[in-house]
Amino acid sequence: MKKIAVFLLSVIVFSCSPTRKYEKTAKSWEPEIQKLEAKDKIEKDPENAVLFIGSSSIRLWKNIEKDMAPYPVIQRGYGGAKFTDLIVFTKRIVEPHKFRAVAIFVANDISGSKDDKTPREVLGLFKGVEKIIRKKNKNQPIFFIAITPTMSRWQVWPQIREANALIESYCKTKKNLFFINTEAAYLGADGKPIDEYFISDKLHQTQKGYDVWAKAIKSEFDQVLK
Repeated sequence: MKKIAVFLLSVIVFSCSPTRKYEKTAKSWEPEIQKLEAKDKIEKDPENAVLFIGSSSIRLWKNIEKDMAPYPVIQRGYGGAKFTDLIVFTKRIVEPHKFRAVAIFVANDISGSKDDKTPREVLGLFKGVEKIIRKKNKNQPIFFIAITPTMSRWQVWPQIREANALIESYCKTKKNLFFINTEAAYLGADGKPIDEYFISDKLHQTQKGYDVWAKAIKSEFDQVLK
């Protein structure tokens, strides 16, 4: 009876796994993940690198190596990543690498669409990603880069801001888990996102925007990693 109970419990846990829950919807990103895995086979990771994972703002950061110097980087962003698919692919993206720290930026779970997650759901998904990373990386610092305020999603900025606040509060309760707050750096005197930091879609960043991002990220790295 005991063995049967243990088996049934394992079935319940597996079926309730957040990874399993989102596998079907995450399938569309499989080609992108395979491209990252192909890079893993031909690129040699720098010593003591920071692994950057997440959505297109990571993928499109053309000058990331220069902008983040002297911190070596491994760049593994893809498409319009959401936590609902990153949680499925985290193991495949993270485990091939040896790194000093991980930096995560995911900004698409709240975008103003009918499929948006609530701020608390975003927090829960972030916790799920953290848990997967921690299975084989017990002590490396994990940094969450705050979701950036943008005009293209300004109508849902209150919800995004709440998600940021929930993740920030959670990070404060955990060892080696850090929140990089970028909100103030992106808002002008009128309280809205500064136009010159974003390209025409009002979502992705110009190099001036990346300069601001790099400064905020490196400031936190300097406090934690040095």
